[in-house]
Parts: sequence; structure tokens; C-alpha cells
Amino acid sequence: MKILDLTHLIEPGMPVFPGTEPPEIIEANTIERDGFKENKLSMYSHTGTHMDAPAHLFCGGKTLDTYDAGYFFGKAFVIDVSAQGGKIGKKILESVEKQISQADYVLFHTGWSKYWGKAEYYGDFPCLDKEAASFLASFNLKGIGFDNISADPVEDGNLSNHRIFLGKEMVIVENLKNLDKLACEGFFWFSCMPLKTIDADGSPVRATAILGNI
Repeated sequence: MKILDLTHLIEPGMPVFPGTEPPEIIEANTIERDGFKENKLSMYSHTGTHMDAPAHLFCGGKTLDTYDAGYFFGKAFVIDVSAQGGKIGKKILESVEKQISQADYVLFHTGWSKYWGKAEYYGDFPCLDKEAASFLASFNLKGIGFDNISADPVEDGNLSNHRIFLGKEMVIVENLKNLDKLACEGFFWFSCMPLKTIDADGSPVRATAILGNI
């Protein structure tokens, strides 16, 4: 069994969605002064590799703390769209319809994680068009994931794809990494456990792929 980390490091100055702030990690206690070390963390709930809940966009929407922990673990596979410019259409999804129907999570390798920490990361990354998003949401999936900053283009203030998926009470995992190493793996176990905070509209996750017999 091999476990592959799909999570970016949370640190000051890291990339964040435009309009939000990077995290602060403050040394609150030190061994020299207090006899123990403890840091104070201050960050938005959608920092780094993170998960969106329906409550992110919908008043009264489901929050992450109300999902069973098992919801954040399941059978997954990666669709490689790294050679796809612009929109990801329904035709690409239809070519792997059988795999989608057998999966809990579908992850998209756009190739954009190579731009992490650079201005290009916020650029024209591949996104699902509305027809493709609606088609994907018609399956009995727990969630979807991307190795870029959003399920929608940064300039889409309406967050159209988010509304399609979160409206189905699916979760969305963004800012994944290392999906290129999984593009030819077929199915694997995917774990994306969020923090269990009250009324969670979102949360950083430690996303991993568990490779082996499935």
C-alpha cells in the first residue's frame, strides 16, 4: 500500500483566492518562555487544499460538520484534462461515463498545480462548461476535486458550477496537487477529511490517495 499526499502546505504568503487573506501562523507559546511550544493559526475556511460545503453558497445549506465522516472517503479516479484548453465539455465525461458511475469522487488533473505560487495560477485554467457540470452532477457522487483554485473561472462571480454541485449536496475539493501521478492509476481510495468545526461552510483538508488493491 502506498499513500500519496495531494495537499499543499499551509504557510504565510501562500496563494489564496483573490480578495481573501493568506494565513497567519503566530508563535503563541515557546519552550524557552512557557515550557511548551504552541502556535496560533488564523486563516479563512477556504485556505489551501480545502473543501466547499453547500453552506458556502446557500443559506441553510448543509455544513461539513453534519456529514458523516465516511462521506469524506471513497473510491476515486482522475480525469486528465491537462491538454485541454479552456472549457471541459460533456464529451470528455461521456468517454469515461462507466468509471464515473462506479466512483465516489472524480478528480480533474488540469496541470495547474505546477503554477502554485505564481501569477499564472489564477489564469485561464480548464473548467467544466455548464452542460458538463450538470451531466457530472447527475451521478451519485460524493464530490469532485481539482488541482486548481476553483471549480469556476476566477472571474465568474456567480460561481455557476459551484451552485450546480453544491445544490446536489456534493462537496468540492480545490487546490489539490500530484494528480499527474494518478492520471494512469485507475481507481484508488481518496481521503479528504476536513476539520470538524461548527457550521463549517468549508475547511482545509489533508487530501491523500491510497494506492493498492481496490
